[in-house]
Amino acid sequence: MQTFYTTEKSVQIVVALLKAHGIRKIIASPGTTNITLVASLQCDPFFEMYSAADERSAAYMACGLAVESGEPVVLSCTGATASRNYIPALTEAFYRKIPVLAITSTQNTEKVGHLVPQVIDRSEQLSDIVRYSTNVPAITDDSQIWGCEIKVNNALLELTRHGGGPVHINLATTYCKDFTVEHLPKYRVIRRVNIGDEFPQMDHRKVAIFIGSNYKLQDKECVVMDDFCAQYGGVVLCDHTSGYKGRFGVLSQLLYSQASVDEEVRCVDLLIHIGEVSGEYGLLNVISPKEVWRVSEDGEIRDTFRKLTCVFEMDINSFFEHYVSDAVPVAAGVYEKFASRYDAICKSIPELPFSNIWIARKISKMLPENSVLHLGILNSLRAWNFFEVPKSVNVYSNVGGFGIDGGISTLIGASLANKERLYFGVVGDLAFFYDMNSLGNRHVGKNIRLMLINNGVGTEFKNYSHPAYRFGQDADKYMAAAGHYGNKSPLLVKHYAEDLGFEYLTASNKQEFDALYERFISAEITDRPILFEVFTESGNESDALRIISNVYQDTTKRAANIVREILGESAVQMVKKIIGK
Repeated sequence: MQTFYTTEKSVQIVVALLKAHGIRKIIASPGTTNITLVASLQCDPFFEMYSAADERSAAYMACGLAVESGEPVVLSCTGATASRNYIPALTEAFYRKIPVLAITSTQNTEKVGHLVPQVIDRSEQLSDIVRYSTNVPAITDDSQIWGCEIKVNNALLELTRHGGGPVHINLATTYCKDFTVEHLPKYRVIRRVNIGDEFPQMDHRKVAIFIGSNYKLQDKECVVMDDFCAQYGGVVLCDHTSGYKGRFGVLSQLLYSQASVDEEVRCVDLLIHIGEVSGEYGLLNVISPKEVWRVSEDGEIRDTFRKLTCVFEMDINSFFEHYVSDAVPVAAGVYEKFASRYDAICKSIPELPFSNIWIARKISKMLPENSVLHLGILNSLRAWNFFEVPKSVNVYSNVGGFGIDGGISTLIGASLANKERLYFGVVGDLAFFYDMNSLGNRHVGKNIRLMLINNGVGTEFKNYSHPAYRFGQDADKYMAAAGHYGNKSPLLVKHYAEDLGFEYLTASNKQEFDALYERFISAEITDRPILFEVFTESGNESDALRIISNVYQDTTKRAANIVREILGESAVQMVKKIIGK
């Protein structure tokens, strides 16, 4: 009976990606645990295979073959101590930067430490035998395929990255006896491009750039991105932490937080991903790119959208300059549509309850020129990301670790860099009390303006869209941490702030806020720092979020809802058949 590839998906992915990356030379040592891999390799004429019973010799053979051929060489061994015999040759490969891939087959790694025969612990490697090591488990459902694709692509790319060297994959097997798969499924291949390499073709298609949190982009970087967008009809999707100040930016928070997001906004052909961690949950959860290119000098695989196909290990100037130089101008594109949608939603926002979002809408565009704004996560960051701020205002948030601690300290530290510049901060009450000791630091300057949104609870847990919302008041006890820190005492923060030398302002409704906000955002540095405590209700915070997230209604969905309400679900299905959707 003729045998083909194993049905074990993790092995299929390894074999398929070896082929996709052009790695064909294999030296296999005998064993049972690696049968599914070896059998799958030997049935495919693409691979050039050799046998070596002694793993010590096999690994040194791989070194010689790799150096002489100029190609990576794969080793395959079974469980038990077989892999230990690779150590001398892998040490040689490490110091000579020889691309040898050691694939050590193993049983389920959960058996490690439980006295199971032939199961040893390969989780830790000597510091000078491989440059990268990963564990690839047996895949039991399709949701695990993504993780396996990333690990294997990463391993294969590391063989030649930064001069190259040995790499290790610990590959689990289920000892499957089914070798009936005649054609390997297609698995995602991720490439890495460096300056001087051949760049992939930029097709004329729907292109968007997404920028996560970032350092402040230099003028030159913004210009070359704008040139790219002008020639390719692209758009820059960003939030305030992106550092982008160019002509083609659209705040994605307002677009993608809508309950109804149609295909025009949701789908793009190519998403170019720049920057680091982003607090823009709406876009991260909704946008559906066909393909993602990541541009970062670190060159690491960051598959945020699970559609990554190419990593450009270079600065953004080099990336965009390459494509702008090759660009053929195309018709007006994505930016106009996205910007028009943003403006339409913005203009349609009705009156909001007194809340963080209402405050952001009220004063975001009034912030003094060249000031700096620090936003606490999560409610403040989201609220202010709905609305534009002056282009000269730089905005930051601690989205790297994404904790509520340290926001005020970060603000204070930043303010020390330029005491002639105004530094604003907006934080919630839990974040404030977490970090309130920093206000007593003797270096706090007159250039600080801190707004405390005090609703007496972790209001995120009280939002209509949060999983804790269904528990109502019961969420206050332990999920939302209500009632702590004076339980919205009107005097606690006032005394603390004033005793530390702050000017204290407070408001509990729109009228009181209107009477005071101009003092808070005044462009002149006052004789002392200002703390503005604003008392809001978590119910109003939730209602404001609900309202602003339901401004745009897709006309198709709206029509379907009307039909459903009048005629019922069967009529909706009939309409869908008629229009072919």
